[in-house]
Amino acid sequence: MINFLLSGCNGRMGQAIAENVTERSDISLVCGVDSYLGKTNSFPVYPDFTGINEKVDVIIDFSNPSALDGLLEYALGNNIPCVLCTTGYSDAQLEAINKASEKIAIFRSGNMSLGVNLLIELAKMASKVFGLDYDVEIVEKHHKMKLDAPSGTAIMIADGIASVRTDEPEYIYDRHSVRKKRDTREIGISSIRGGTIVGEHDVIFAGNNEVLTISHQAQSRTLFAVGAINAAAFLADKPAGNYDMSDLLKERY
Repeated sequence: MINFLLSGCNGRMGQAIAENVTERSDISLVCGVDSYLGKTNSFPVYPDFTGINEKVDVIIDFSNPSALDGLLEYALGNNIPCVLCTTGYSDAQLEAINKASEKIAIFRSGNMSLGVNLLIELAKMASKVFGLDYDVEIVEKHHKMKLDAPSGTAIMIADGIASVRTDEPEYIYDRHSVRKKRDTREIGISSIRGGTIVGEHDVIFAGNNEVLTISHQAQSRTLFAVGAINAAAFLADKPAGNYDMSDLLKERY
């Protein structure tokens, strides 16, 4: 049995993970960490990473970038692999994550959905076929409570497309302040926030006289929760290094 600690356990995604893991026989939620202690859980919850008594084999983090320092200190001190699902890290934090991956296994993904990661592969294929003759725009929509923009998934999609292009694309997040024609190097990324939208992503390839749109809609947080749990089970026995959803997919499919 794999025992995991859930960082951000009292948030929306944390509660979804806690609910869905009860159906698993191979992995168990033994404790959580959350600065907000206003919810009742069936497992012990700590306000930070000090004083944890349970045996932990892997950490799932769905919290906030501000929790990273304490999380990495605890993980490195106890040689515990981490599944990092939080988005919005600074460049310095990403550097700290990469440095930590030299000593422990770290799985990081801006989106834990199988469908989204398939969308990225399809977008990469389309970019290879269309080359620089088609303009690329990414539109992401999320609920009004989401703090970061653009979404980590939108950046994942853009990075995937950029990895197969022959130029050095420039990510454009805002067009209202500049009046000029669109440059072929641009990958436009637009964010919409409103209501209770779980997560929607459209990748638009606009060419002369035709448009191809690849879309994904998340209809429940359950798919992200299941993906995070699968990632934790995958990562528990892995050596130090950086891992992502493509590694999990290669092992399972």
